[in-house]
Amino acid sequence: MNAIPHIDASLYDYELPEAKIAKYPLPERDKSKLLIYNAKGEISESVFSNIGQFLPEKSTLVFNNTKVIRARLKFAKDTGAAIEIFCLEPLQPTDIQQAFASKCTTVWKCIVGNSKKWKNGDLQKIVSIGDRKLTLTATRTKAERNSSEIRFAWNDASISFAEMIENVGVTPIPPYLNRETEAIDNERYQTVYSLHKGSVAAPTAGLHFTNEILNKLRLQGVDLVNLTLHVGAGTFKPVQTENAENHVMHTEHFVVEREAIERILNTENQIVAVGTTSVRTLESLYWLGVKSLSSNKLSTELLQWEAYDLPQNITSNEAFATLLEYMKLHKINELQGTTQIMIIPGYRFRVIDALITNFHQPHSTLLLLIGALVGDDWRRIYNYALDNNFRFLSYGDSSLLFPKNY
Repeated sequence: MNAIPHIDASLYDYELPEAKIAKYPLPERDKSKLLIYNAKGEISESVFSNIGQFLPEKSTLVFNNTKVIRARLKFAKDTGAAIEIFCLEPLQPTDIQQAFASKCTTVWKCIVGNSKKWKNGDLQKIVSIGDRKLTLTATRTKAERNSSEIRFAWNDASISFAEMIENVGVTPIPPYLNRETEAIDNERYQTVYSLHKGSVAAPTAGLHFTNEILNKLRLQGVDLVNLTLHVGAGTFKPVQTENAENHVMHTEHFVVEREAIERILNTENQIVAVGTTSVRTLESLYWLGVKSLSSNKLSTELLQWEAYDLPQNITSNEAFATLLEYMKLHKINELQGTTQIMIIPGYRFRVIDALITNFHQPHSTLLLLIGALVGDDWRRIYNYALDNNFRFLSYGDSSLLFPKNY
């Protein structure tokens, strides 16, 4: 633990007026503002539709193609009390795709709203899916301090859990929007390239991209690579400890295809991560490669502070080549794993050369990651955004940040 930098979390705070928080998306995704911070420390601005003009020549952009699920399920007790169940991650089966494919029953880790009103008994909801009518039952099998284990069951073996929540669930927009989910959120709190269901929060840096921009980037010679990290609710958890070292980081699941690892390994381009979730996945892959190299077996789990204690002299090529060798040897087409990595100032990035990201909450782990990338200039960047009418947080404007190099 000696290698972990001591960071006073209170230094990563700033005043964010409510009026600066974007409560709704703009009518057009790519018309958001774009702040550019270059390696010389210069700040300029443009419109996101011009993003291609500011990327390094022949960049490799890495996207997180996770899809937000309608994770909020609303029930009512016989007494009339409203109970909301927020699905976080599957427990039985633990594989998220298998959990969505489940018929008749599945068990999830959940947050229960208005939990005190649900002391015992099952919750039931009559559900209409197409021309079918069925009953969805929720049973709390275990209650812990911050979550509950919920068994969902339904009386129609032709309906999967994915179909169930798609029809009866509600898109879980961020709590800081201070409003109920509306019809617009079902489309706009989702990237145009979202593919694999599993997130309870959107990888919001990608919300600015349109199919037109993606096609234009391809024609420009930009390589587009996809990976999947399912974003958990812990992404909204602020750092509440004085020393960032004492914050408990949430765990998130990722899936990366062998082809993506090959392309990242073989690229001679600068790698630009689209969003902090892509950063965390790429950097985690590097450290899993380092672990695999050290242990002579494939590692698929990265704990919160492991990156700071592992050997620091392994190149990115060596790490990714190690992962690829194991995957080829054991005929693994996709690497599934978990990461708890916490990137804080003092961390040295091994994979990415730049980052496209929105403007983050005060006192958040995401802001600490920005501090790791651009140093103390994060405050100058955020002051510029506040002074120049940038919109903040999930539905807000964007930035392209290069590591401080001056």
